[in-house]
Amino acid sequence: MSTSPAAHGSTAPPASSAPSASPTPVIFDLDGTLVDSEPNYYEAGRRLLAGYGIADFSWEHHTRFIGIGTRETLEILSREFGIDAPLEEMLAGKNRHYLELARAHTEVFPEMRGFVERLHTAGHPMAVASGSSRAAIEAVLAGTGLDALLTTVVSAEEVARGKPEPDVFLEAARRLGVGPGDCVVLEDAPPGAQAAYRAGMRCIAIPYVARTADDPAFASAGLLFRGGQAEFTARAAYDWLGG
Repeated sequence: MSTSPAAHGSTAPPASSAPSASPTPVIFDLDGTLVDSEPNYYEAGRRLLAGYGIADFSWEHHTRFIGIGTRETLEILSREFGIDAPLEEMLAGKNRHYLELARAHTEVFPEMRGFVERLHTAGHPMAVASGSSRAAIEAVLAGTGLDALLTTVVSAEEVARGKPEPDVFLEAARRLGVGPGDCVVLEDAPPGAQAAYRAGMRCIAIPYVARTADDPAFASAGLLFRGGQAEFTARAAYDWLGG
């Protein structure tokens, strides 16, 4: 396994100067971090666009939007493809397709489940902060059994700005009753890592798309698993958290 600290000379937000006796709060991105939901999001988007006569929406096109909220994604796609439909209609359509797929099957990354269980046992405050709709987040957590361990949830629908702005992470910290500087975020996409940095939070980065491992946004991560989920282990992440 290969892990990398923040790049030399990076301006990562400093950890809290005074050691804390309480367990570190951990905030998880959902899609691509806790669960491998991107195939479902791609298929939901493909079905939605097909309904508007767009037949050439590829997986490669979809990967451009990983880490960006559904609303922002659809705003961009509607402009790119010249779709003359209300944004709320498109949002409802994509959520409908996605929920159908998510309820049928969503895979939790095994080491991530182990990490969540380890954190829960040790008493770490935890939250999920995602660009997905609240309905989608709740459906995935319930379908995977993670809802029993992750009870604090924030959707980008509930804040003014989605990632890469820090709003969703700041709201998660507020609901946990902790300071942003005390939190560690787990993220798979550059916009999420950038949002964590802007929130003043440390970050464990697990790139979902291999080619993004060298993205400047990941340079601020305290711990980078360059090989993504194939390299991530609950033990390595927990040891870093405790260190």
